[in-house]
Amino acid sequence: MQVSTVIEPKKSAFKINFRELYEYRELLWTLTYRDFRVKYAQTILGFSWAVLNPFLQIFILSFVFGTVAKAGTGNVEAPHLIYTTAGMLGYTYFSNLMTQAGSSIIMAQQMVKKIYFPRLVIPLSKAITGLIDLLATMVILGLMMVYYQYTPGGNIIYLPFFILIAVLSGLAAGIWMSALTVRFRDFQQVTPLIVRLGMYATPIAYPASLVPEKYLTLYYMNPMAGVVEGVRWCIVGGDPPSTLMYLSFGLIAVLFVFGIFFFNRVERMMADIL
Repeated sequence: MQVSTVIEPKKSAFKINFRELYEYRELLWTLTYRDFRVKYAQTILGFSWAVLNPFLQIFILSFVFGTVAKAGTGNVEAPHLIYTTAGMLGYTYFSNLMTQAGSSIIMAQQMVKKIYFPRLVIPLSKAITGLIDLLATMVILGLMMVYYQYTPGGNIIYLPFFILIAVLSGLAAGIWMSALTVRFRDFQQVTPLIVRLGMYATPIAYPASLVPEKYLTLYYMNPMAGVVEGVRWCIVGGDPPSTLMYLSFGLIAVLFVFGIFFFNRVERMMADIL
């Protein structure tokens, strides 16, 4: 009986093999296109759901916090709908990617078990598809600004930076959840709960200034708190975000690095677990 031994260079669990991902770029685009088609296939409204879903979430949050709870907008002179939409812009990508990436590898388990490819391609395809939802929220925000004749201030030049941080946070969450769900199937049930609770634990429809000062440090340990405050400051102005937002940014960086580490560790046994 002939035994073959394959010798491979040691791979750091903290590194992303960008060269290998580039070699599988066609698979990445194919999965992205498939996700986009499947998401809106055989629906009456089709792509309109990409705008309708976030709009309904924004309207409900604005009604609950602006009309019922009367949380207001702090010292920001902007309609509450625009205020909420600006907050939702920072949270949309994170929540959608966290939800979709969570079950992405399990849904593709037949492909994972049959052929080799860098498994990171799967959550990355969800990350690209998630940009459509982010764009849809931007469209809603733009239409509201036209309707209310609201013009953002000079802070808007910093928006690309905070959007980049929002995308990074979504990637971190997506990578973590895609690996955790493979290892522990309970996260299929936990992820939607985290997303729903996060909408209320993040200052989307209310200012962070309403949070008691003694709880602010704990509050900004929510990675999305700093992102949402930063994105909204860019669009509607007001007081600059608290310096505690850098705590949120630091946690995002830590989650991303260790998410890659955990994903690489789980990737070695994915086919066996599935």
